[in-house]
Amino acid sequence: MIGSLSRFSGVSAAVALTVAALVLPGKPLFAEGTGSPDSSNVVAIGGSVTEIVYALGEDKRLIARDSTSIFPAEAASLPDVGYMRALSPEGVLSVNPELILMLEGSGPQETVDVLRKSGVAMADVPEAYTAEGIIKKVRVVGDVLGVEAKADALAGKLEQDLAEAQRAAESRTSGVRVLFVLSTKGGRILAAGSDTAANGILALAGAENATSGFSGYKILSDEAIVSAAPDVVLMMDRHGDGDGEDAASGDAVFDHPAVAQTPAGKDRRLVRMNGQLLLGFGPRTAEAVRELSTRLADTAS
Repeated sequence: MIGSLSRFSGVSAAVALTVAALVLPGKPLFAEGTGSPDSSNVVAIGGSVTEIVYALGEDKRLIARDSTSIFPAEAASLPDVGYMRALSPEGVLSVNPELILMLEGSGPQETVDVLRKSGVAMADVPEAYTAEGIIKKVRVVGDVLGVEAKADALAGKLEQDLAEAQRAAESRTSGVRVLFVLSTKGGRILAAGSDTAANGILALAGAENATSGFSGYKILSDEAIVSAAPDVVLMMDRHGDGDGEDAASGDAVFDHPAVAQTPAGKDRRLVRMNGQLLLGFGPRTAEAVRELSTRLADTAS
């Protein structure tokens, strides 16, 4: 009888969680003070989510991760369920998860919908390209995993670290205009505008996004590139970032005639950084701010 009641309770909980996910899309799945503190068999979708789980010391509960989850190195030993923006239900469910921690922006939406209806507990982790957004991620993951005290401690440490990194960065990079180039495929410059991780990290590092006049990523015209007048070009490393994007190719960006006319192009001022560190907005972002601000200042001078 007890076993039957236990199975009934489990089914009821799964149904309730699925309904909650459908009714409250884009918000944390579990209400405050509840959740699944005993959940093992966790799949983490999103590099920063995986990093937070490790930073909280809860990595033993992970059974799989997505392809953007490449830090820490130990994460590579976990099964890879696919790129966070190109997931399949079969890939995620093949590892028999009890809980899916999914970073906002994961998809496609069809896959997310199927996963929500699967009966597996899911938690949406919000994404915002700010210091406050990082702290919120930590608290959401901590609440879902039932380790609020650990999350409070980590959030406090990160908050202080980020504030110190920002203060130091402001004195180095004030007035430095930066063009973040995501891709140079086909000889076209795909650059970052506002509402992007690139714009967010430049703001934290005290620099100015030279192309913040539009939202998202956009292919720039020659006139727009010249008008942007960047002091430095910023790009991701091509290898080992796990970002799933077509990263731009080396100094070849300066072969673009419009880029060559800019202050950055004339002196071939280029900074490259690991994409997950640079754009991850997770526990290592203060480190990214320090490295970026130092390298931008050294390159622009």
